[in-house]
Amino acid sequence: MQFGLFTVGDLTADPHTGRLPSEQERIKATVAIARKAEEVGLDVFATGEHHNPPFVTSSPTTLLAFIAAQTERIILSTSTTLITTNDPVKIAEDFAVLQHLADGRVDLMMGRGNTGPVYPWFGKDIREGIPLAIENYALLHKLWREEAVDWKGRFRTPLQGFTSVPRPLDDAPPFVWHGSIRSPEIAEQAAYYGDGFFANHIFWPTDHFRKLIELYRTRYAHYGHGSPEQAYVGLGGQIFIGKDSRQAVRDYRPYFGNTAVYRGAVLEDYLEATPLTVGSPQQVIDKTLTFREHFGDYQRQLFLMDNGGMPLKVVLEQLDLLGEHVLPVLRKEFALGRPVEVPAGPIHEDRVVMTGRTEW
Repeated sequence: MQFGLFTVGDLTADPHTGRLPSEQERIKATVAIARKAEEVGLDVFATGEHHNPPFVTSSPTTLLAFIAAQTERIILSTSTTLITTNDPVKIAEDFAVLQHLADGRVDLMMGRGNTGPVYPWFGKDIREGIPLAIENYALLHKLWREEAVDWKGRFRTPLQGFTSVPRPLDDAPPFVWHGSIRSPEIAEQAAYYGDGFFANHIFWPTDHFRKLIELYRTRYAHYGHGSPEQAYVGLGGQIFIGKDSRQAVRDYRPYFGNTAVYRGAVLEDYLEATPLTVGSPQQVIDKTLTFREHFGDYQRQLFLMDNGGMPLKVVLEQLDLLGEHVLPVLRKEFALGRPVEVPAGPIHEDRVVMTGRTEW
């Protein structure tokens, strides 16, 4: 079981002071957060991809390469790589370079993003979102596994005998997660390739995501990759830790109200209906453990902890609390009763061992 942190990279004013960090401050704060994540024992750091204000995460591989140079153990990932508007050839090249620089500590999550205007900015049609995601990933998958690629599709110029360079490290392509909050087609795509499916179930109720994950697990087995329980599932979550529930809610409420997707919402409603957890370390532990009850044993849990204008100092304090009081208990509890056939979270070394198997 892997535990980690993800950021959407929002540039938001501190609700207490009204001060808006500069873009450079926010980017460098993200690096500090990633380093702290490794220090407190987390397994994964992931960043989103956005190309519009108020975000600063337009170049994930650049950011992750800089973080790779300052870390030794933590897996570096994306919480969204826009498979619809990025060219698959460029994704193949960029992440292969990052994989070499990070000694294999790299995977990525494919998604369509949450910003409609990004499609015309990159010359695409949002009405083709699902077909773009399916076709572009088919090409990316091929580019990482074949040295001379012939390709013809609807959305880009053909390729003839094309070789993407550099080749994946140790001939083991980065592990791919397919992220979705609403689309069964993406769950089907993840199952078809035997890849991971990531349900970022922060803002919506559990039952919606249970159906998507059940579909993915069933289709994973249908395509011959293993049993439903052996499918690779990742989950999102959002937490804020305080010494007790009242203090945590009091401290977190300004950041909740300052977050664009929550603006005008009632914090207590979200605490009841979604995975958002604000409370003591034990409350965070208890609610996170319910995820296994809802979705079965899974491989990766990522937390969002730095949005809404939360200052770097507060985020680092939150990570200290997570590492000291929450993470050790979660590791122990999630390991209890975990069937031996359930795979661990994906790492490069295991991918190397699998090189040449039919499921690749």
